[in-house]
Amino acid sequence: MLYFDHNATSPLCEAAKTAWLDATERFIGNPSSPHRLGARADAALGKARERLAEFLGCEPHEIVWTSGATESNNTVIHHFSTEPGEALVSAIEHPCVLASVRRHFAGRHQLLPVTPDGALELAALEIAIQKKRPAFVALMAANNETGVLQPWREALELCRTHDIPFFCDAAQWIGKLPARNLGQCDFVSGCAHKFGAPQGIGFLKCPPRTRPLLVGGKQEEGRRAGTENVAGVLAMIAALEVRENAIASNEIAARQLWQSDFIERLIRALPGTSIVGNGNDRLWNTVSAIMPEIDCRQRWVVKLDKLGFAVSTGSACASGKEETSHVLDAMTYTPGEASRVLRFSSGWETAPADWERLLDGLCRADREMRERMPV
Repeated sequence: MLYFDHNATSPLCEAAKTAWLDATERFIGNPSSPHRLGARADAALGKARERLAEFLGCEPHEIVWTSGATESNNTVIHHFSTEPGEALVSAIEHPCVLASVRRHFAGRHQLLPVTPDGALELAALEIAIQKKRPAFVALMAANNETGVLQPWREALELCRTHDIPFFCDAAQWIGKLPARNLGQCDFVSGCAHKFGAPQGIGFLKCPPRTRPLLVGGKQEEGRRAGTENVAGVLAMIAALEVRENAIASNEIAARQLWQSDFIERLIRALPGTSIVGNGNDRLWNTVSAIMPEIDCRQRWVVKLDKLGFAVSTGSACASGKEETSHVLDAMTYTPGEASRVLRFSSGWETAPADWERLLDGLCRADREMRERMPV
């Protein structure tokens, strides 16, 4: 099976696997325990905290270990839930952000519009801020469906000017683009399994007095109760070391060329194909494409799966019972267009030949589905 669904979960890389196995043998104690084995585990967490802080450009004490971006994001919104004012969030945020906002800010939140190319309309944010001071502003760094890079730096600067807390979900950015300067945001979330580390581990960069979502013990300076996942944390940092080194070595440039070549050849090979977010910068690993019109009941993803390719859909088919993607809806795509979107997301280990094989598979799927269509 050729895997092109890394934005959902990226397979475990060797560095993370090695670090995890090593940690399970060396750091067997609970980091909160008073004995030497506990102290060793706590020290390992401390070093990992320092390393992540270096990558982000923040202080180690601002890092909290979590189970992943969903928990981190829910923690941020829970933290602000007692604050006055509305929540200003982009209309294309991850579902865990939008669902949490609807729960904690019911009747007092505003979804900020995006351009047809999928980036936040900064003018709309500025207008909303000037009308009434919000409790916080949330904007992701890169969209998980389209790969479109968001103007989080500009939004951060705007929030700083008006002394408004800024929250950035960086789950899709970290491990693919430089993490440096994300630490300038008041709150930043990330998760390990998007860049080759284990599932079930993530982090939140936040102020010392952040209200905990999970209560119980006093771990993480009272900001997140529960025994820390030492092996998971060390595996995450090991994977991030590898990814940041690759980024520093400019390995992104070649992968951007592979992406561009694939897009050009795909559009040429399958007339009627168009690229979502084509007018904006996107993650080097992500291609979101509206495929040619073929009966939606013959699902592209199912056909490709049978041919040995794991890809993702941009939305469910517009059957009347299934909702289209909120991201594509915010970008003003019709339900019919949204029903034909496929997302191809590669990983660091994906080779140029894999993109070639994917293109061949798409052409074959198109041909076989058209042969079975009624005349």
